[in-house]
Parts: sequence; structure tokens; C-alpha cells
Amino acid sequence: MTVPRVWTDLRRFTPARVGLGRVGNAQPTAAHLAFAADHAAARDAVWKELDAKALEQALAQPVTVVASAAPNRETYLLRPDLGRTLAPGTQLSPAIGCLAIMIADGLSATAAQNHAAPLIAALALPAQVVIATQARVALGDQVGFALQAEAVLVLIGERPGLSSSDSLGAYLTWRPRPGLTDAARNCVSNIRPNGLPIPEAARKLRWLIAESRRLRLTGVELKDNESAYDKSISVD
Repeated sequence: MTVPRVWTDLRRFTPARVGLGRVGNAQPTAAHLAFAADHAAARDAVWKELDAKALEQALAQPVTVVASAAPNRETYLLRPDLGRTLAPGTQLSPAIGCLAIMIADGLSATAAQNHAAPLIAALALPAQVVIATQARVALGDQVGFALQAEAVLVLIGERPGLSSSDSLGAYLTWRPRPGLTDAARNCVSNIRPNGLPIPEAARKLRWLIAESRRLRLTGVELKDNESAYDKSISVD
């Protein structure tokens, strides 16, 4: 079946499944196979384990590796609360007033594995870097609190969709401590080559970090008014 040009034109601007055509009352074989492949990629991203050693090598700087209270991937998926808590006995040496960056597998280890190190390199900021496995966003509050950090930036694999299995999210929290909610964070999402490119994400995050230091806050009170300021703002 020939797909009308209006749909083929639209597909140039979105990875969404539009204008797939049909054969009788079913999808064309190519569309069905593409759906199956993307669904498999999304499932693989959720279940894949983060290779912390390879990530350490890619970072090429001292890092600390920690784990959440979830002992394995299955438990992590079934018990989100355990992913928000450090494993019992975890010790972190304080680095008072630092910027802490926590890299977490989240729901897409693929995203963290592929994009976290290049993003940190693009940020080019002094920071204490921690790799966390079986981790949720709120684990960054405990990590930042233990480090006595000024702020924590959590780089975490986002829930995969059928058009993006490698999307990285970045969550910035001022004065991290246990018990905070998402209202205390600023988020930059969909960081990946076919989404928000790493250089642009790094520029946005540098601006947010500078503003959080200036205002001494993050979250709903930190508005994204970047266009009103000089985009070359320094955060060093």
C-alpha cells in the first residue's frame, strides 16, 4: 500500500510511529518487525547491568562505586524503594562543599554507559564522581548528603520508550539530603545523540549549576530563564 506523502513528510521530523500504512487490517511486515526490534531494545535496556569498570575507565578520573539496597536487578525493578537507599554499611568520605555527580543505571544502563562520561567531559567542572548501581534518582540525596556536597547532579538512564532506549536524564539538587521530593530538583532529560545533544545538555546544566549557586536553591523556585542571560556564563 502506498503511504500518502503527508505522512512520509511528517516522519522526517519525528521518530514516532506515524503513517505506517496497512495491509488489509494489519500493519505491513516491515513496520511490525521494526516495532518488535524496538520493543526488544527497550526490554534489554531495562534489564542490562551497568559495567562499572568500563565506565571508570571511560571517565579517566578517580571515582567511587556504590550500590543501592537492591541486591539484584529483579529486586530493583520490583522494589523501587530499595533503589533510593544506599546498601547497608556504605561509607563515603566527605568532600565538604563539592559538586557531587552520581552516575546511575536507572532504567537504562545503556544510556548511562554510553552518555555519562562524554557529558561529564563536556561539563568540565571539578566534581566528586560516584557510580551507583541499581539506583533511583533519590539515591543521589543520600550520596550527596554523605559527601556533604553543595549540590548533587544525578545522571541516570531514563525509562526507555519504543523510539529511544538510550535516553539519559540529569537531575540537579541543591543541598541534597534524605527526604527531598522531586519538587527540589531541576531536570534536563532526553540527553542522547537523537534527542538533546551532549554539548547542548552540558551548556544547559552549567547554567543551572551557576544559577543554583547564585540563588542557593534548585527545584520549582529555580526557573529556566537562560535566554535572559549570557549563555557563556562561567560556573568555575
